[in-house]
Amino acid sequence: MSMQLNCKNYVDGQWRDSKSGRSFAVQDPADLRREVRRYPLSTRDDVAQAIEGAAAAFGHWRRVSLAERTRILRRAAALIRDRREEIAAIVTAENGKLLSESLAEIDAAALELEFQIGEGERQFGRSGDCYRDQFMAYSRKEPLGVVSVIVPWNFPFNVPWRKLGPALMAGNTAVFKPASQTPGVGEAVVQILIEAGLPPGVVQFVTGSGGDLSEALVAHPQIRAVTFTGSTDVGRRIAEQAARDFTRTQLEMGGKNPMVVLRDADLGLACQDAVIGAFSCAGQWCTATSRLIVEEPVADELVDAVLERMHAIRLGPGADRASTMGPVAGEHQLRSVLEHVARAREQGAHFALGGGRSDVGALAHGCFVEPSLIVNANEELDAAREEIFGPVLTVFRVPDYAGALRLANAVPYGLSSSIYTRDVERALHFVEHSEVGLTHVNVHSAYKEPQQCFGGVKASGFGLAEAGSTGIQFFQDEKSIYIRKGAIAAGF
Repeated sequence: MSMQLNCKNYVDGQWRDSKSGRSFAVQDPADLRREVRRYPLSTRDDVAQAIEGAAAAFGHWRRVSLAERTRILRRAAALIRDRREEIAAIVTAENGKLLSESLAEIDAAALELEFQIGEGERQFGRSGDCYRDQFMAYSRKEPLGVVSVIVPWNFPFNVPWRKLGPALMAGNTAVFKPASQTPGVGEAVVQILIEAGLPPGVVQFVTGSGGDLSEALVAHPQIRAVTFTGSTDVGRRIAEQAARDFTRTQLEMGGKNPMVVLRDADLGLACQDAVIGAFSCAGQWCTATSRLIVEEPVADELVDAVLERMHAIRLGPGADRASTMGPVAGEHQLRSVLEHVARAREQGAHFALGGGRSDVGALAHGCFVEPSLIVNANEELDAAREEIFGPVLTVFRVPDYAGALRLANAVPYGLSSSIYTRDVERALHFVEHSEVGLTHVNVHSAYKEPQQCFGGVKASGFGLAEAGSTGIQFFQDEKSIYIRKGAIAAGF
């Protein structure tokens, strides 16, 4: 069965337009002249109706057996694998990333969901002896209720499953809002859940502007938790809104991730991984390598090797299998990256390569940014501290490991980091002292697996709440129960 998009909201088991009657266009980032499709420009009233519908469905869904929830989500995982080619085409059409990158995202989503299903099957309360002999006690896990699921455009298929999987396994219902750049990918998620047998109302789907809808998705009294991946500025606003009602929040936000390369490193590996970490998905990973911090004795050799690899990058549409880097994800993102680049130039940054928009031939109609390398970065540059979220890598030269560690931590963010060295003592010291949620030794900063916790510290988020056992625990309460043994026995 081919996946046919309805280009509508999904509320109370029906595909429907927004109450506003208005819509917005999704354009192909590889060619802005092409409109991919249109989606409802939802209003606060649409969101309220979706939340109320999810609240009404919660009473039934929370009582559905663990076996049935597992069956539905395992069927969804199988459908993801069956539909990987057509889902990848939707991701590439809306986000712009290479088809190979989209396929990798689909495969990772299936793996994420399968892991979260397994975690959901292993969620049990605790039991044990009480201090007083006449009492017994145990605890049970319970769902929260309605949760808001707000996802980004850079991994528009993977992230929803990382959030919806544990939320649904725990017995919650959800209101799901995709990013405005990639609503068709979000709709594909919902269609898979419907076909897998998810009852109507358990997941509600609304499209539209995050700026217009975020408060409605957070401040409604029926919302028990908000899980969000996106920018630090938006995450901070969500946290402020949620705090008024003590609504639980899970925030995975920005990063300015360093790769530290010491003089004893395998420079071939470091070069390969620097280019992968910085320019895959056009640099649009929250865990992308954006700062290359190199000990002075090997800096020239490493920079030359990175430049050689960057020269081989071929910009082009994601659907063209000859392309090795696609466009950034839309006109708004293009403007944002180019503004960062222009400000870096004004502040004295020297670009050894790139530093502008690629407007050669057909690329002029798309959102293509040249792979860019700043080779004289210093801490005064805005580009050294601010998340650019595009294909821009800054190189810092440091005299020694102590300087590298200090510089790696000298930003407001704390998401991911990596170090390249053969020195076990230095590697372990870095692991302990790197101020991030996940770190790597001789592995690029964007690497992750679903069984490990994922999240950031400092301005990158509220800790390790997005994967591993903490993924489902975020979506649960734990209730303690005390029973007097004699009173129970007397009833039989």
